[in-house]
Amino acid sequence: MKHTAFHDIHARLGAKMVEFAGFNMPIQYEGIIAEHKRVRNTVGVFDVSHMGEFEVRGKDAFDFVQKMTTNDVSKLVEGAVQYSTMCYENGGIVDDLLVYHCGDFLQLVVNASNLEKDFNWLQSHVSGDVQLIDKSDETALLAVQGPRSLDVMRKITDIDVDDIPYYNWRPAKVAGIDCMFSRTGYTGELGCEIYFANDAALGEKMWNAIFEAGAEFDIEPVGLGARDTLRLEVGFCLYGNDIDETTNPLEAKLGWITKLKKGDFVGRDAIAKAREDGLTRRLVGMVLEERAIPRQGYGIAVDGEVCGTVTSGTMSPMLEKGVAMGYVPVAHSEAGTPVSIMIRNKAVPAVVTKVPFVEKQ
Repeated sequence: MKHTAFHDIHARLGAKMVEFAGFNMPIQYEGIIAEHKRVRNTVGVFDVSHMGEFEVRGKDAFDFVQKMTTNDVSKLVEGAVQYSTMCYENGGIVDDLLVYHCGDFLQLVVNASNLEKDFNWLQSHVSGDVQLIDKSDETALLAVQGPRSLDVMRKITDIDVDDIPYYNWRPAKVAGIDCMFSRTGYTGELGCEIYFANDAALGEKMWNAIFEAGAEFDIEPVGLGARDTLRLEVGFCLYGNDIDETTNPLEAKLGWITKLKKGDFVGRDAIAKAREDGLTRRLVGMVLEERAIPRQGYGIAVDGEVCGTVTSGTMSPMLEKGVAMGYVPVAHSEAGTPVSIMIRNKAVPAVVTKVPFVEKQ
């Protein structure tokens, strides 16, 4: 298994470690619920160095990424970040990703579990003057998230962090270390993500500086367990659960990042045909009306007939209710529709609900 630059720190803190996407990663420290609430209430720090980073360079780089992704890269300006997907020819989703405009090149940030698949998919479509460079092993990444996150980073960053809009990035020094300071995250909270050179000594310096600056705000480390419950509370999709090669962006309610009018891109014709023919199912949020925990794979029933499947579910630490996402027929996808989640052969009543379940900051 690979180790991140923060591995020794996690071990020192007594984190519970698990294998994830080939990395030995912290799933929790104090406990998922406590860590989840820390991010919602003050500030938490995640090691997300397992994520993949690709640089796309060359005079045809922007046209190439425009062809390979669903969002409109032509709308990006230098310093901006764009959420997008890559699709197969049949409209199924290869991955969801971030696209960073870095001046004369683009950086793509992809899911750790899809890193090799994504690189090979992109490489197989390269044409013209395009260089695709995998920088993942050279990149460390920390996410600092929560309502007090920028209060922490203000103290140790050499630029005005309040001057960076959401979904934008700037070059900066954090604790004296050269970084990409990105106003992004996967929690629905105020926050940033910090990309810098993958080096254990730099990692130790960065971690210590952030935690020293954050001591007055009750900063704590947070594992991947709470990262998953946080993203689900705000209705963010997780690849492999809510989206995959069998789903297209429109049924996953990702039409807002699927720009059919921008011109040709891989999967466009299939997605356009799906829209023209009429979608048969949609991804929806559901809140249980009894105390129970919905899990991935549980059936979703309407009028006693199973017609869908839970893709993600948990007991919301903030709502103290079971919340889930899953696909149901379009006829049953409107907010307020009563459904049932099949839990151990019992139909637990639930209601289709607009996401986010918890308001984003």
